[in-house]
Parts: sequence; C-alpha cells; structure tokens
Amino acid sequence: MVRTGELLDVLLAAGRRADRLTHVRHLPAHEGTAVDWPAWADADLVAGYRALGVERPWRHQALAADAAWSGRHTVLSTSTGSGKSLAFWLPSLSAVRAQAAARALDPGRIETVARRGSVLYLCPTKALAADQRHALDRVLSAARLRDVRVSTCDGDTAQEERRWVQEHADVVLTNPDFLHFALLPQHRRWARLLGSLRYVVLDECHAFRGVFGAHVAAVLRRLRRVAGTYGADPVFLLASATTAEPAVSAARLIGVPPDQVVSVSDDASPAGRKTVALWQPPEVAPAEGPWSGLLPEDDPWALPLDEPPVDVDRVGDGRSAGDADRVGDGHSAGDADRDGAAPGAAAPGAAAPDAHLPEVAGDAGAPGSDDPAARTAAPAPGPDAGSVGPAREGSGPLGTGEDLVADDPDRPRRSATAEVADLLADLTAAGARTLAFTRSRRAAESVATVTREHLREVDPELAGTVAAYRGGYLPEERRELEQAIRTGRLRALATTNALELGVDISGLDAVVIAGWPGTRVSLWQQAGRAGRAGADGLVVLVAREDPLDTYLVHHPEAALDAPVEATVFDPGNPYVLAPHLCAAAAETPIRAEELDLFGPGTRELLDVLVARGALRRRPSGWYWTHAEQAARLTDLRGTGGDPVRVVESTTGRLLGTVDSAAADSTVHGGAVYVHQGATYVVDELRLEDGVALVDRRDVDYGTWARWVTSTEIRSVTAERRWGPVTWGFGAVDVTTQVLSFQRKRIPDMEVLGSELLDLPARTLPTTSVWWTAPVEVLEQAGITVETAPGALHAAEHASIGLLPLLATCDRWDLGGVSTALHADTEQATVFVHDAYPGGAGFAERGYDLGATWLRATREAIATCPCRTGCPACVQSPKCGNANNPLEKAAAVRLLDAVLAHAPA
Repeated sequence: MVRTGELLDVLLAAGRRADRLTHVRHLPAHEGTAVDWPAWADADLVAGYRALGVERPWRHQALAADAAWSGRHTVLSTSTGSGKSLAFWLPSLSAVRAQAAARALDPGRIETVARRGSVLYLCPTKALAADQRHALDRVLSAARLRDVRVSTCDGDTAQEERRWVQEHADVVLTNPDFLHFALLPQHRRWARLLGSLRYVVLDECHAFRGVFGAHVAAVLRRLRRVAGTYGADPVFLLASATTAEPAVSAARLIGVPPDQVVSVSDDASPAGRKTVALWQPPEVAPAEGPWSGLLPEDDPWALPLDEPPVDVDRVGDGRSAGDADRVGDGHSAGDADRDGAAPGAAAPGAAAPDAHLPEVAGDAGAPGSDDPAARTAAPAPGPDAGSVGPAREGSGPLGTGEDLVADDPDRPRRSATAEVADLLADLTAAGARTLAFTRSRRAAESVATVTREHLREVDPELAGTVAAYRGGYLPEERRELEQAIRTGRLRALATTNALELGVDISGLDAVVIAGWPGTRVSLWQQAGRAGRAGADGLVVLVAREDPLDTYLVHHPEAALDAPVEATVFDPGNPYVLAPHLCAAAAETPIRAEELDLFGPGTRELLDVLVARGALRRRPSGWYWTHAEQAARLTDLRGTGGDPVRVVESTTGRLLGTVDSAAADSTVHGGAVYVHQGATYVVDELRLEDGVALVDRRDVDYGTWARWVTSTEIRSVTAERRWGPVTWGFGAVDVTTQVLSFQRKRIPDMEVLGSELLDLPARTLPTTSVWWTAPVEVLEQAGITVETAPGALHAAEHASIGLLPLLATCDRWDLGGVSTALHADTEQATVFVHDAYPGGAGFAERGYDLGATWLRATREAIATCPCRTGCPACVQSPKCGNANNPLEKAAAVRLLDAVLAHAPA
C-alpha cells in the first residue's frame, strides 16, 4: 500500500506545486472498541458475521442494535465505513428469524402465517440498494441461512417478480420513490408485507434533506398510516453520516417527537491516520488566454449537481406515463450527479418590466491553464499552524482600502477540473487507488479522459485503469465499475457524488474533491472514502473559482473545525405536503384523528384542497374522488412536473431527461446537449409533449441561455430594522423567462452569434430573504446612480456564494435578484431566494444570521486579490446577464455601509 505522506509528496512534485497547497491537517488514527454480541442476537447470524471476520461488534453497533431490538426508533450517526449496516441488519434479521421459528414451531396457528415478520429497507439510490443486497447475501450465505427471503423491488422489477415479492419476501430493499408511486397507491397488493412490518430501515438518511427530505417525510407518514390500517407499528432504524442533532432530524423525518428517538453518535470503529490538504489551482499566465487551459474534452456548459443525492438508474424504465404501476426512482432529472439546472420556476407567469437578469444555472467552470509552471498567488497565512506559503505584499481592489496578498491580481485561476486531472494522473502513476469527486457528469467524463491521456504518455496499460462513474450508465455498467475498483482492476474513478453514499468501496488510498461539495457532511462523507477499514488515507480539496471555495481554502477552520450541519427540511411545506395529502386520501380517506401525523396546519391545508376541488369533505373524513392517480400530482425529486425526455430524432432513442423547470434553458431549440461524450443539437423543444428532439452533430461550440427574472413580495413573515436598513423574510413570486441564447466557440469562448427564443414565462412561488439599501446608505458608501446596479449585483452574487457556509445547501439551491429600485420596497434591494416551490428553509437561515452572512460576504470580496471582480468573488457561474454590471469595490463599500448599522 502506498504511504499517505509519499502521496502528498507526489502531488507537490518536488516543490514545484508547493505554493498551491494552502493548508495541511493531519487527523490522528484511533483504535476501535469492540463489545460482546447481544444475548438476543440470532446465533446463526452471529456465526455468519464471524465467518466474515467480524469477531465482535463495535460498541456503537451494539448500542444501536440493542435500542432497535427493544422497540425504540433509533438513529446511528457515525462516520463513513463504521459498519452501520450491521447495526440495522442484526436486530431486523434476528426478528425475522425469531418469528419464522415461531411459525415453524406452531404452523397450525393462522396468526403465525399472517404475521411472519418483515423488513422494509429504504435508501436514496438503486446503486446503494443493490450494494446492500450483495452484502446481505454474503452474510446470509456465510451463516448458511436459507429461510430469510430477500429481494430488491423498484421501477425496474418485472411484474412477475414483483408479485413474488408481494407474496413471499421477508426483506424488501427499495427507495422512497417506489413507495410513493407503486407500493402505497396499491397497498392492498402489499397487505402481507405491510401487516407484518417490524422494522423500516432508512439508510443514508442525511441525504433526505431540503425539498427532497420534505417529500420523503410525507411519504414516511403515509407509510406509517397505511401500515397502521393493517395492524403494524414498525420501528424505524436510521443510518446517517455524522450530522448535528441526528435525533431531531430523524424525528422530524419519521414524524415523532425527538424524545422517542434514540441517538447513537459515539463512533467506536477504528480509523487510520488521515491527511487533509487544501489546494488552490495556479493562476493562468496572461499569454495563454483565459480559456486556453481547458481540458480537451471539458465542457464549459456542463451544469452542476443538485443535492440531495438521488437515484440515477431510472432512465429507460420503458413504462408509459399512464401506467398505473409506473415507478420513477430518480424520475426527475435531479440525479445525484445529473447535468441539470438548479430548480427553477414551475408555472407560467408574467415578467416585470424592471426585471434584473439574475442567477442562471449553468456552471462553466473556471478558466485555467495546464502549464504546471504557471506562476501562482501565494495564500495569506491563516491562524492555523498548518498554513503554508510565504506572504507577499499586494493591494486590494481600488477604493476598498484593503492590503491583500496578491501576485498579478487580474489573472484567472486554472479550473479545478483541469487541476484534478493532473493530480489523479500522478496518484495513479504512483500506484494509489483513488476516487476523484467532480461537480457534474461532464466533468467526471472530462477528468477521466484527460487522466487517461496523461497516463498513456507514461504507460499505455495504466490508462486502462482509470474510468468515469456517473449517472446515465446502465445499471450493469455501474455494478461492473464498482466491482472493478473494489478488486483493484481499476485504480481510479472520476465520479460524481453518486459514490458519496454508502456503496462499499474500501481500500482506497486517496480522495480528490473538485470543489466544495456543498456541506461539511458531504465533505466528510467523501473524505471517508479514503483509508476505509482503518487504513491511512489522503484527502485533497481543490478549490474552484468560487467565493465559498476561495474562502474555505484560506480559512481551514471554517471547513475542518466547524461542526457538521444539521439536516434541514420542512415537512410542513404546503407546496410539498398538499399533493401528499391528496395521495394519502386516495390510499384511504383521511380521518380527523390522523391530522396530527402530518403536522400543524394540516387542517387548514385540507380546507384549501377542498375549496379547490382536489378533495371532498365528508363527515367521516377527506376523500379523493378523481379518476387519475393522486400520486401523479408530484414526484419526490423534481420541482416542476414531469421531466422532459431528450430523444434522438433519427433513431427514437431516449438519451436522458431534464427537469421541466430546467428545460427552457438547457434543451431549447438550438441548444447543445452532451451525452456520454457525444454532442447533440436540439432541433425542437415540445413543451406540451415533454420532449426535446435532438440530432447527433459534432460541434465546436456551446450554448448559453439568457433570461430575465423579477421578484414580487407576496407576504412578509418576519422583518427587522438596522437603522435605515430593512431586513425581510417572506413569500415571493419569482418570475423567469428565457429570452435568447448565445453560441460560443470552445475553447476560446468567442461569441459566434445569438438567437432570440419564444418561450413562456414561469413563476416560482418560494421564500426569500431581502435587505434594502436606502438612498442615505448608498450615499454613505459613495455609490452613485451609475454604480448602484453593479454594486448591488456584485453583493448579490457573493452573498449567494457564501450562504451555503451557514445553511445546509449549495449555491444551486438558491437564486437571487438585485435592483436599484424595487416596486415593493421602493428602495434598492437584494433578494436571495430558495430555488424550490414553497421554499426549503435556506433563505430563512440567511435572515436569521444576516450579520454573520454579510460579514463573511464582505470579507470574501475584499480579500480576493483581483481588482475588478472574478469567479472567486463576485462573478457567478449562474448569471443570466453575463456578469454585467459588476462593481467590486463599490460592493465592498456598500456592505461596509450596511454592516455599520448592524446591531453589536
């Protein structure tokens, strides 16, 4: 095995890359603490674990298993690779076997036949379910147990096999989508399973956050309700990454008080020494041009990931939209590694004439150079002793008064994608087994392609040990890649966050992360892939040109020392809950005594649904009386209706799907669509049919959409004043309309032309935080009428980039608008809104921590070494107005003037 210290030396290239390393942290190894097997554990099952090398369980495994066996809802929140699966399989399989034994001892009793215990396992992705099925089969085989019937069941399961599962399976592995679209609407077919349900296992439950978490929370309440009608009251066993307040999050997810959930978070598993390196790519030399360093196969129009992680194997399900048993695991394009825009508006509306061109999804990545000798800016030494690199004199942006560490300040930095390809090639050549996490499907393909090109120059055989792993592959291809990296046939995978979840890939030496993954929970989940099973590991976080990334690699305490986030979601979000109430009423009429299960405000929401004709009120409850399926009213992972299918015109082949809300900007007529390295051009977007028709063409350009957005305040939930400055939080309507697109040649980004589009406006009802800058504040900051739009715009961009530091979200979960005069506030105003219908709690977090948020925003702008603005501070990869106008120095003065009124 390659030593971690040697790997870091490989990356530093004998000192040639030393100035890219901004911080090194060594996390010490620690021993594990094992305990005896619980007395109640099934003896054959224990023998099976021992045969696989598990002589005794770790203390946290035994504690969680004991709590679950005693009938308590339990959440186990420990690190990656700590053996959480044993903690939930031990009690659940022991219960199944105990009840099977009771049936064998007294086969004549009817209740023993009807109540043979069953287990329902739920996880975010099919890949994880398949991995757990494989691991469970190994345990049962080692234990020589043939009386426990295990099966996966999802949207790909044939009807004949599905019937066998309904009639015979003891353990069913599936996902929340299957519950929503198939199992719960057809619960009578699943009466045996539901009536005998002892345990419900929720694996990787930290992934159920944001709007996706609110949907899953509603599905689980529906599951508890339907199971109750068959006489079952299952115990919930939740496995989570290390998060804050796991019991509170788990209770909110399943719909019980927090004191009814046992939390086990003291990780007793062994861990090897881990080295964490923070890395900033070098500047680009001026002569090379800002885009000359792009990867040959890189895709500047590749779009970012949407969190939370979701399923990616569903494309090609083959069922018609009208199929009553259609299941869409990952039915929307919101994959764990999808190339799709941030969630957007959902319904037609009208754009305001004073609209500002705002945040637009479409991450081009940072421009850069492949020249390893390119000069780099030395980082400012931080308070941590691990910071490295000499300080240099420099000056900040004009008008800020800042003294900054800077080299040549207007040079862009090399893209994180290009840098990661180099690092991955060096690690592979050194013999390391590595995962490289990227931010998009296209980036994963690009990193793998360029890494192979680098290795081919060294050893052609090495090139064959690197591959990409992402959504869009067939399930069998993904399983083959997982097996290849496990066995060592592959040394490196360039992957999206599809491999962040608990698929068992151990024995890795290193993890390279291209850009801040959005949360500290995800950071440590990805980092946990290095050195699993108690071995040493190296983790390298490579910064993108993004305000948050730049901030974090120069403030290691914010990334590495701050506590992990809590899982944020709102089960009472009316935009999420309303369709689930309809689905629940269709499953069985909702009774008055059941309203508490769905939370406060349920009665009022039911009244609205009745008034709108969705439900009928009768003395006995609320009824769904429509012919169509209520479950079709919403999907768990999308935001604006059914996804748009991308179909090749000449063959009829389905290439993929795009969220309805993202379709206007990504698959409009003339757009370039990329699939598995091949480029297609959209001939026609048929919104009414939900289809984009494309033709295969090799093109040397990409397309960028431009759109206009306006924000209207519908209601004010909370408001406070900082002197003349007003902070607000409330409901808003964000109306967006795609107007045109540009063609830009790759890689020099020369504009080849633009074209107008005729697409409908869409309105997103959501929640927003906003702050005003009245005339006196603008005057105090020395901001003129001419510079005000650019100052506000720059502050908006940077604040969106920094809010994920305080809320469990990514910048792609947010949108923003700034205007020098807003019709509702009658003042200059900056809005930052949640990019989901009904909101997701992120903007509210910004409102609660306004002063902290704006101070971090101000620091990120002021300490950036550029003079006029760059992707690391005020430029946004999502801006629909091509990052124009932007006034960096004026933004710093504006934020200083606003913060001068903040309470002490």
